[in-house]
Amino acid sequence: MIGLQDKASNLTSRRAAWLWSLLALVLLVLGLGLRLYDLTDQPIDFHPTRQLRGAIIARSLYYQKSSEIDDETRKTALAIQRATGQYEPPILEAIVALTYRAAGGEYLWIANIYSALLWLVGGVFLFDLARRMTSPPGAVLALGYYLVLPFAVQASRSFQPDPAMVMCIILACYALYRWGEKPSWKWAVLAGVFGGLAVLIKIMAAFILAAVAITVVLTTLGIRRLWRNPQVWVTAILMILPAAIYYLGSQGYASDYLESRTVTYGRLLADPAFYMRWLSLAQDLLGLAAILLGLVGVAISKPRNRLFLASLWLGYLAYGLFFNYFMYTHSYYHLQLIPVVGLSLAPVGEMIYERIRLQAKIWQIALVGVLVVGTLFLSGLSIFDRDAADYRGERAYWQAIAAELPVEGKILALTQDYGLRLMYYGMRSIGLWPPRGERQLSDLRGQQKEFADYFASKTEGKDYFLVTAFRQFDDQPDLKQYLRDHYPLIAEESGYLLYDLRNPLP
Repeated sequence: MIGLQDKASNLTSRRAAWLWSLLALVLLVLGLGLRLYDLTDQPIDFHPTRQLRGAIIARSLYYQKSSEIDDETRKTALAIQRATGQYEPPILEAIVALTYRAAGGEYLWIANIYSALLWLVGGVFLFDLARRMTSPPGAVLALGYYLVLPFAVQASRSFQPDPAMVMCIILACYALYRWGEKPSWKWAVLAGVFGGLAVLIKIMAAFILAAVAITVVLTTLGIRRLWRNPQVWVTAILMILPAAIYYLGSQGYASDYLESRTVTYGRLLADPAFYMRWLSLAQDLLGLAAILLGLVGVAISKPRNRLFLASLWLGYLAYGLFFNYFMYTHSYYHLQLIPVVGLSLAPVGEMIYERIRLQAKIWQIALVGVLVVGTLFLSGLSIFDRDAADYRGERAYWQAIAAELPVEGKILALTQDYGLRLMYYGMRSIGLWPPRGERQLSDLRGQQKEFADYFASKTEGKDYFLVTAFRQFDDQPDLKQYLRDHYPLIAEESGYLLYDLRNPLP
């Protein structure tokens, strides 16, 4: 009799496991559908500066290997690519360029598909990690948050390296957790490979990975044994070496980029307003309730898991303190917090499930209804956001402006997205006048100048001053007045103003 009961119990457990796995599969399909919706729109909806930069690099790489592109166009594309700078290895851009060749054309939505698929791969391993740490119900909650959160949907389909970085962070953390369960060369090497790839893609990944790796090693081996363990050294070398080789060989571009984003803004750490702005943006993107429940999840986890989850949060905190200014100005800097919150919600999901399964059926049905409505609501928000704007006219708009600009002479421009719309769609290489935000950053660095001297240094060697970002133009009244007082306006159209810097007014 007992044997029959055990068999029935095992059968029920297997059926439940299959049911939760099926639910996870449904969430993955839903997540993919949300990310592929409105696929062919232009990449202006989310941080167009980053997306257009990726598009420019991918196009240049594609043109350099295409026999169908004339030499002049190829040179122009390369010049525009170089003007954007190179701060991370163009891994995704190179893959997209190869796919352009296979597809026979430059289809920007290819990059969106890659980003979406990479995010979903991360979701698969996040689900399994959460399942191992808690239970299938907790894992489903973690996966649902990771896939359906509107910010995650929007950001994880964008043409930028961050979705790939997040995937590699998840895979590295998964391997580290498995290594902590049972140390082996397999998991040590996989943790090193995926961790090294994450840091190579974007060095920001180093903070969370370092915190998790140190925590797992210390809780598994202790401080004395870790020094004699070859697996630890191999993992560390694999995590550090690829990025070290790249950044040491970057001729100072990457180091200058990092310094400009960290050291010069250290004074923000003493400003309480900085922390309020950081938290304000984070809760806008990820939801204050989710963040607080995630912290509760850390507190109620099993001791070993509690340390693992706490290390994720501490890694994110250290990362935010290091890249402080961008934690309240750039939403995608919070992308790696999504799996951290999702994983931290798993213990909460497990606790709720264990409580609700003991209640009457009506309460169980009510909870399911709430979860379904919440999922549909968040999914609808993502769709409505996509439907609210259509950017398909951007290409023709910027091509028309580019066609009217002087062919000879160098142009300095105050224009949208650091000139990348004009560079990408109009194939025009231009110099950039900084928007108000960049000038404020110069003030933070203590680099203020008298405006006349500042203008002279920025416009040296330039022939024309182009304005297409009229709101930014209004935000810089000193620039607006200086141009009107000193230089003739030679073109005034609905989309732009053009001043002649070669012939100052008397």
